[in-house]
Amino acid sequence: MISDLFTVTVLIGILSSGIRLATPYLFASIGETFGQRSGVLNLGVEGQMLLGAFAAFYVALTTGSLWLGLLAAMVVGALMGLIMAFVTVNLHAQQGISGIGFYLFGLGMSDLLFQKLMGTVETVKGFPLVKIPLLSKVPGIGEIFFSQNILVYAAYLLVPIAWFVLNKTTLGLKIRSVGENPDAADSLGVSVTRVRYFTIILGGTLSGVAGASLSIALLNVFQQNMTSGLGFIAVALVYFGGWRPWGVLGGALLFSMVNSLQLWIQVLGVPIPSDIAVMMPYVLTILVLVATVSRVRAPSALTRPFERED
Repeated sequence: MISDLFTVTVLIGILSSGIRLATPYLFASIGETFGQRSGVLNLGVEGQMLLGAFAAFYVALTTGSLWLGLLAAMVVGALMGLIMAFVTVNLHAQQGISGIGFYLFGLGMSDLLFQKLMGTVETVKGFPLVKIPLLSKVPGIGEIFFSQNILVYAAYLLVPIAWFVLNKTTLGLKIRSVGENPDAADSLGVSVTRVRYFTIILGGTLSGVAGASLSIALLNVFQQNMTSGLGFIAVALVYFGGWRPWGVLGGALLFSMVNSLQLWIQVLGVPIPSDIAVMMPYVLTILVLVATVSRVRAPSALTRPFERED
């Protein structure tokens, strides 16, 4: 029954899982925000997430250490970012096409590694819930916000950190200047190549963490193509958020809450076709993007390769 969705227990469940489901979107979108603010569009986020998810899960499964698994995901993501930086910054490859190539590589390689190294779906005991003293005891609020795993807290802490770095530091000023006018930034002594390498590698690292948050913190399992388009949604959320960390947070929460709602609809057996329920977050994302993208301005040098004039 639809009325079952409006009980206190179910509403708390929807909000709590919505907060948790936003985690991979936040890691991937914030990383992509840094890259796009420097002028580089990375459509390979999904592939980086898949390889990060596999690396985290496999290392955690074989060593028994979730932290080593997380480190493995970060290293794999950073390496993918490094290669992406070389292809786009040094070779001046078309960013959209090369990004799709990296996505297909991540999809195929993660599938191959899964078949060769595992073969069957297995599970691990993921990061446990960390209950914040006193705050977790507050009825409703405590369960929603203060009874999550460590990666959930890290994802939300990343938002103000990213905002501060981009808007209040010299590094952030360099990133923004490179993304708006790389020629002017270069004339002032800013290394466009170095800044873009940094942001692309950072984005890859955070995409790896996003994948790890799926395989060893939220789902505690790895299976083929487990991201199911999540990386592309993360890229869309950067546009939705107007290339601002707080805007990205709003978009991630909107998408994850609707996603949580459709999951609960299926769990409670609400008489809505399951295909329609699954489509809900994606349809909402498209509608919101259509309504908001035309109102914000992208970084001027986004997708434009930079070649220093002698």
